[in-house]
Amino acid sequence: MYTAALSNVSKELEEAATIDGANFLQRIWYVQLPAIKNIIVIQFILSAGNIMSVGFEKAYALQTGMNLPTAEIISTYVYKIGLLNGDYGYSTAVGIFNSVINVVLLLLVNKVVSKLNDGEGL
Repeated sequence: MYTAALSNVSKELEEAATIDGANFLQRIWYVQLPAIKNIIVIQFILSAGNIMSVGFEKAYALQTGMNLPTAEIISTYVYKIGLLNGDYGYSTAVGIFNSVINVVLLLLVNKVVSKLNDGEGL
């Protein structure tokens, strides 16, 4: 994605920076990074949204009796409490709490992005 975004950078702008005496790092900082800033912001928001969603299958498959106290994550906990123990209300509350944490993280990331992006968030 970054390579595709960099291919859209104006060649005239690159040449003008070179003629004006910009070195390699200055061309990256003042020409190429502003061209891919939107892609960087979108990727940052998407990766922040995936912080709390650890792969359930991998964690569940690797759990044993010996490592269970330290290998428990929210998604496996919700599965065990809700489906194995039958406590649907509590497991729903834990799942909703996980979703609330995700929303708060996304709002914080959007606030950071709006500070870096001259007041424009997503």
